Amino acid sequence: MSTKEKVSPELDLEVLEQEENKIVLYNDEVNTFDHVIDMLVAACDHTPLQAEQCSMIVHYKGKCSVKTGAYKDLEPRCSKLLEAGLTAEIQ
Repeated sequence: MSTKEKVSPELDLEVLEQEENKIVLYNDEVNTFDHVIDMLVAACDHTPLQAEQCSMIVHYKGKCSVKTGAYKDLEPRCSKLLEAGLTAEIQ
């Protein structure tokens, strides 16, 4: 007895497209760690520990992906980071 599995490629593609977008935060010489941490908590719903870890990665590596998801969810979050003086973009 054999069983055939139906696959819905449209659904899989839609899920992949939603998760491809990410906010990348870049290092700068202006903002303090506390300001970056506070903004990641406020704009990206990070925990304080997660925000601190991201800020350290940004400091030492020059950039860090801080949030992934659908573009329409990321756009206002990225705008909030930019308005706070941080350097970020959606990729």
